[in-house]
Amino acid sequence: MTLIEDNQHLPKHVAIIMDGNNRFAKKNQMPKGDGHREGKNVLDPIVEFCRTKHIQALTVFAFSSENWNRSEYEVKLLMQLLEDAIIEQIPRMEKYNIALRFIGDRSKLSTHLQTLMLQAEERTATFTSMTLTIAISYGGMWDIAQAAKQLATDVLDKKITIDQINEQQFAQYVCLSDLPPVDLLIRTGGDYRISNFLLWQTAYAELYFTQTLWPEFTVDEMTEAFTVFALRERRFGRTSEQIQQAKLEK
Repeated sequence: MTLIEDNQHLPKHVAIIMDGNNRFAKKNQMPKGDGHREGKNVLDPIVEFCRTKHIQALTVFAFSSENWNRSEYEVKLLMQLLEDAIIEQIPRMEKYNIALRFIGDRSKLSTHLQTLMLQAEERTATFTSMTLTIAISYGGMWDIAQAAKQLATDVLDKKITIDQINEQQFAQYVCLSDLPPVDLLIRTGGDYRISNFLLWQTAYAELYFTQTLWPEFTVDEMTEAFTVFALRERRFGRTSEQIQQAKLEK
């Protein structure tokens, strides 16, 4: 049995920064926007692969808070592709028993897109094989600020006291609080940064960076990322000796 066939060595929660769509289009001399269209089609086999490996949660970064600063043409295209993706994904989620949800500042999205997102969440809410989360208009700093705002509101409403606030309490207010923390964060496209994505949730995530552009990312490379993850020693502040001793005691 290989490491990636052993569920004990696989991540429970995988997050992906799907970067490199525009560079893919330039490299292949494609019209502007076609890189995003190609990238949209890459997600389906990755989702299916994660499901077959019994990954509990997959969270992908589709559109960041900062992406609103891109050209009007690109923003409009991305919003249309997101709408198309939601419509296409619902039957797949129903077929594979996958819950679909979204995180991000929905106030900036069109009413139509917000309605589609809500309908998709409601239709798939009871599915249990995996949770696929798409981050749209999302930023990690926004997430933490919103959590702090809600926490402060609950203090003012006397639902909790200031003395009750700690890391565990705060974690209940950020997005994806009901899912395991991110174990593995993958970024395609060759950049070595997390770009304001899931700042709280990736506190102890293993990071996997690849030069591969997102439209070229395959299940084979996903397998490689899982293999790299399985070979890493996750210490969470402990020493290697403590980790080995804990394994012996089990």
